[in-house]
Amino acid sequence: MIEKAGIRDAERIVSIVNRYAEAGLMLPRSLNGVYENLRDFFIWRQGEDVAGCAALHVSWQGLGEIRSLAVAQEARGKGIGTALVKACLSEAEELRMDRVFLLTYIPTFFGRFGFEPYPKEKLPHKIWADCLNCPKFPNCDEEAMILDI
Repeated sequence: MIEKAGIRDAERIVSIVNRYAEAGLMLPRSLNGVYENLRDFFIWRQGEDVAGCAALHVSWQGLGEIRSLAVAQEARGKGIGTALVKACLSEAEELRMDRVFLLTYIPTFFGRFGFEPYPKEKLPHKIWADCLNCPKFPNCDEEAMILDI
């Protein structure tokens, strides 16, 4: 079941996201960073456990970012990632965002939602704040994608 994340979910979000970060598949998240952005997060609750998460972050004038999409290894292949992306896109519509972007290693997954490749250099400089903490900066090898809402 999808719901907005609460205080009790922060540590599990960090655990799920950082498992992928350790493999070099996404940016790591600190516990402090998750608490500071907790209102951005949706979670998939499976019983008392969190099996997946994704965040919709307001970036700039009508522009949002889907970030930290991660599903626990034992819960993969059950449509949880798809449901989390749909929740983020639904919220983007509610917030009247014009566009949503993301950086990804799995463009085919996001292409199913209508995201299209987009040149990173055309994204506003404001969105690069998180990238400064990435070990791959400034040689990012993720693909930027964007969706008009």
